Amino acid sequence: MHPVFQRRIRLAVYLVAWTPVLVVVAYASRSGAASSWEQTTAVLAPAMLIFAFACLSAWWVCRVSPLHPSEWARLAFTWTSASLCAGALLSGLAWLSATVTQSPLPNLPLLTGLGTILYLLFAGVYYAGIAAGASREAEAREAEARGMARDAQLYALRMQINPHFLFNSLNSVAALATSDGVRAREMCIRLSDFLRTSLALGDRESIPLVEELALARRYLDVEQLRFGARLEVTEEIGPGCDECGIPALLLQPLVENAVKHGVAGMIEGGTVRLTVARAGDEVVIAVENAFDPDNEPPDKLGIGLTHVRRRLQVRYGDRAVFHAHGQAGSYRVELRLPCESPTVSR
Repeated sequence: MHPVFQRRIRLAVYLVAWTPVLVVVAYASRSGAASSWEQTTAVLAPAMLIFAFACLSAWWVCRVSPLHPSEWARLAFTWTSASLCAGALLSGLAWLSATVTQSPLPNLPLLTGLGTILYLLFAGVYYAGIAAGASREAEAREAEARGMARDAQLYALRMQINPHFLFNSLNSVAALATSDGVRAREMCIRLSDFLRTSLALGDRESIPLVEELALARRYLDVEQLRFGARLEVTEEIGPGCDECGIPALLLQPLVENAVKHGVAGMIEGGTVRLTVARAGDEVVIAVENAFDPDNEPPDKLGIGLTHVRRRLQVRYGDRAVFHAHGQAGSYRVELRLPCESPTVSR
């Protein structure tokens, strides 16, 4: 629905605003001594009322024809055609009004030109309004992204993604302490290193991908001590990806999900495969793991993956893609997002 029709007061203000436009157009288009200013105004009043509503159509044209450098030729044709039709409509309405009232005709060629200009002015106002709305939406999305980044820190602090990770790790340490003190000590060190690095992120909204990968590796180091030979990790990191900025703690839920719902459910264990590649101005990240064919992966996303998808939507909107699916004993989560410079919020 057009914004003017959303509230009655807007429609009233819009129509009142046309009053000075009517006065100026009537004064400019009167036929010299053949008609008075008052006569021309009376003739144009119904025509301008209908034309005022016709100008609202420019809003829908703006919505389906956004400004883009590659579309200048099409835009020029669209707006030239639309504005000329609007000018012809105004002069046609004025001619009809003058004929019905048997009043002198106003200057129809001038009316056509004025109608064309008015329609283009409305298009400019609508484009400005659309741009302002997009800017406000981007600011709101950025503010929400900052809020979600802070939530992510609490998410990590409280282990909201998977609270069992810390408990399982501590239980593994306790079990190893009596049978393999060296491994127990090593697991404590790796767990401490992972937690320290997570907390050190502070309020950084995004970090270089190389740092996020290092954090994911620290998590997997802890899990490898817990699962031993049952967990195998492979990586394939393409060139030109390291300095791409991504939201902090974005990958940890993915690898944690792969271990929890994949390797942990298989007696013989399995492989977690991490791949990162550049695709033009985007970076593609995929985490893949095997799972027990007798235990199909759930149709719905868990808390961790839902959190990741929501963060991508808030930060990047339609520029990011989240895709998760399982088939043939393998579950794959793929992220496609713009490769941007890391930002830091102090």
